[in-house]
Amino acid sequence: MSAGRPLVLYDGLVFDGTGRQPFRGTVVVKGSEISDVGTRGEVSVPGEAEVIDLRGKFLMPGLIDAHLHLTGSRSGRIEEDLLTPIGVFFARAVRDLEALARSGFTTVVDAGSIVGLHLRDAVKEGTIAGPRVVAAGPVLSQTFGHGDVHYLPVEWVDYRTTRKITPFASLICDGPDECRKAARYAMREGADFIKVMASGGVLSQRDRPEYRQFTLEELGAIVDEARAAGRWVHAHAEGRAGIINAARAGVKVIAHCDLMDEEAAQEVIRAGALCVPTFAIDYRLLQEGQRLGVPEWGMRKIAELSDIHLENIKRAYRMGVKMATGTDFSGGVGRHGENAEEIEIFVEKVGMTPVEALVAATRNAATAAGLEGRAGVIDKGYLADLVVVDGNPLDDVKVLRDQSKVVLVLREGTVLKDLLGVKSS
Repeated sequence: MSAGRPLVLYDGLVFDGTGRQPFRGTVVVKGSEISDVGTRGEVSVPGEAEVIDLRGKFLMPGLIDAHLHLTGSRSGRIEEDLLTPIGVFFARAVRDLEALARSGFTTVVDAGSIVGLHLRDAVKEGTIAGPRVVAAGPVLSQTFGHGDVHYLPVEWVDYRTTRKITPFASLICDGPDECRKAARYAMREGADFIKVMASGGVLSQRDRPEYRQFTLEELGAIVDEARAAGRWVHAHAEGRAGIINAARAGVKVIAHCDLMDEEAAQEVIRAGALCVPTFAIDYRLLQEGQRLGVPEWGMRKIAELSDIHLENIKRAYRMGVKMATGTDFSGGVGRHGENAEEIEIFVEKVGMTPVEALVAATRNAATAAGLEGRAGVIDKGYLADLVVVDGNPLDDVKVLRDQSKVVLVLREGTVLKDLLGVKSS
C-alpha cells in the first residue's frame, strides 16, 4: 500500500466478526484503522485511494490464536530445551511468525515463553513482519505445579534465580504473598497478562490434570495484582477444581478445560470468563507425539483425556460457555502455520456452525487477547487487521487451512501477505 494513501477493498463478501451473515460490501483502510465499511452504495471511495476489486472474495477480520507458545521448538524431546542454543530458538520462532502471517493470523497470544515476550517488541518496531504478539513471558506455578520442571533440581527452575536461557520460563510461588510478588515480577519483565497454572497437566512429569494447583486465595491475589496494573489473568486449568477456582477468583481466560463438568461450566458462565479449549494440540500429540519424542508419561495422559475433553466441551458449548480458538502449538508438536485446524475442529467435532467458529476465532479471541473493541471485528475505528480468502469458509471451513487460498493479510493496515497486487510502499 502506497504511503499515505487509503486502501479500498472493494466488493468483497464481508464477514464482520459479529456473527451476522456476510454482506457484499467495501472496506476503506486509512493508516492503521478501518475508516469506513458498508455496502457498495453506502461507502464513498476516496479519490486518491488505491482500490482493490475483490470480486466477491471473502473478507474477514484477521484470525487470532488465543493460546500458543512461540518457543521455536521442533520436537517434543526434553533434551531439546537443554541442548539447543537460545539464538536458534529465536530464529525458528521468527519463521513461525512468518508462517502464521501467511496463514491469515494477525494476532497471537503467547501463553508463556521468553522468546515470544521479546519477539513481541521486534514485531512492534517493525524489525519482524508478523502477527501482533500478546505475551505472558514467565508463567506462575506452585512448587510441584505444571510449570515446575519436575525432572530438574528445583533451584534450576525458577527464572529469578537462574535467568536460564531456555524458551520456557517459570516463576515458582507458594502462598498469597509469594504469588503477588511473582505477578509483579512477571509484569516487571514486560508481561501483557499473567499466565498461571491452576491445575496439573499432560506434559508435566509427576502431576496429573485433575490436581488442583494454587488455592483460591493464591489465585485471588494474582488476579488482584493483575487488575491493579490494568492486566488480566489467563489460566492453564484442565481439572475441575482448577477451573472452578479460576472462575471464582476472577480469571478472565481459562485454557484447556478438559475436565469441565456441569458445575464448572456454570461457574465459568457466572464469572463471564472465556474458555479456550485447545483441541488441536490433543490431536497433534496423538498423531505425532511419539515420533517427535514426547515422553511416555505425556503420551499416556493425553490418551486418557482426549475423548473426555471433547465430550465435556461439547456439553459446555451447548450450555452457553463462551469460547475462543487457541491451539497450544509450540512449533514442535503443532507446527505454526497450521493453526486454523482449531476452527475446523470447532465445526466438525464440537458442533458449532461455521459462523460461530469464525466468531470464536475473531471477536471472542480478540477479547481473550485483551483487544476487545479494537480488533476481531470489521467496523469503523477498529484496527485494520483483515484477511481476504479465495473461497468461502462458511461453505467449507477447511479453506482456511489452505495457505494458497489466503490471498491478502493486513495487520494494522500493513501488508503481511499479498497475492492480489497491492502496491507496497
